[in-house]
Amino acid sequence: MFSLDGDSRSLHISGGQGGPGGPAHFQGGTGGAGEGPVVHITTSQLIAHNLQATVATQQASQLHNILAAQTASYCPPPSRLFCGRQDILDKVHHFFSDTGSQHIYVLHGLGGAGKTLIALKFIKESSSRFSDIFFIDTSTLATIQTGLKNIAVLKDFGDSPENGLLWLTSKVEEWLLLFDNADDPSINLNDYIPQCNHGNIIITSRNPGLCVYAESYSLVSDMEEEDAVTLLLKSASQKATVHTEQIAAEIVKTLHYLPLAIVQAGAFISKSQNLDRYLALYTKNQGRLLSERPAQSHDRYAQTVYTTWQMSFDRLTPPAAMFLQHCAFLHYNGISEEIFSYAAGYQFSSDGPSKEELEEPLEFLSHFLGPDGEWDSLQFLNTTNEVQSYSLISLDAEKKLFSIHPLVHAWSLGTVQNPQKCMSTIGSI
Repeated sequence: MFSLDGDSRSLHISGGQGGPGGPAHFQGGTGGAGEGPVVHITTSQLIAHNLQATVATQQASQLHNILAAQTASYCPPPSRLFCGRQDILDKVHHFFSDTGSQHIYVLHGLGGAGKTLIALKFIKESSSRFSDIFFIDTSTLATIQTGLKNIAVLKDFGDSPENGLLWLTSKVEEWLLLFDNADDPSINLNDYIPQCNHGNIIITSRNPGLCVYAESYSLVSDMEEEDAVTLLLKSASQKATVHTEQIAAEIVKTLHYLPLAIVQAGAFISKSQNLDRYLALYTKNQGRLLSERPAQSHDRYAQTVYTTWQMSFDRLTPPAAMFLQHCAFLHYNGISEEIFSYAAGYQFSSDGPSKEELEEPLEFLSHFLGPDGEWDSLQFLNTTNEVQSYSLISLDAEKKLFSIHPLVHAWSLGTVQNPQKCMSTIGSI
């Protein structure tokens, strides 16, 4: 129970009466009645307690807003190892030199090709051109919404993703928005692009389909040999001499000039201090070396070559994953739809292999057949488009031929649980 004093300045709280004591032993009396505690609280103590709770809540909210604002306004610097890519940088600089309308540029390509680094290098070189620069992790819906909410908090414009978008659409200035790692093809990025005629946007993605939003775009692929050699020697902490440049040229050629693979190789060489032995070790241990995360890194990128592709592979539907794995048993260039459609039209004869003998290739091809049992080009296109959306395979639209990056081709072999079965299936096809 509780009661107030007559002057209402204090509060008495007491517990109810306890139950009877237990039975006495031998000739002792019965136990006494239990009694609850009595607490005396003054009004000033109540006010002080409530004030402390309010201040703590306000401080937590202020700290949250400060952190959100810092996150929204923070754009990481490019890697200290960055070199080359001048042709793409020049194109991006030229594109954003014009003002007066909204500009969207897409940098797309295979994971590990250096898309984000190019965007960050451009931002560093031209930061004075923009009124505000915002960096949004676009890998998930949650991170996109958090990024937009942080913009709203930073600009004191509310605390929701909608408020962040509203600020961008209403603020007619030369702000720059970087949508980084927009790799999930199931996310409709248009829902988060400010619908206005001002502002500047860069999108980095493995999905070439996002080029539909852009006035201009660049495929980020392998480096030029000279830049690749420079990158390897810098990341390996090796001086540039005639001897080291010759060895480095052989290494980057073997790595097919992929930036992330080169940086990983450089990190290993820097640790072992043995540039001359790397190629021999790589020949026997390719998978291990491209899966090993360097102890020391020069940027925010946390994935290795193989883990960044595995993340994409894990998102594929079973038919798309199966298609990529079987393509690993073809040459990495010159893959055509006709290879498969021609096999699907095979006519069985008495002097040829039976359907039972060709059960596995027929099962594979069935994923691309329509209800009538005929080849379905649309179904095949849907499957290849899914693999292309992660840049694990690319299409030469003019020649109508698919290709796989040689390192992806080698890596995808390692994802196959029954290589002999896949090889037999492709052999039959």
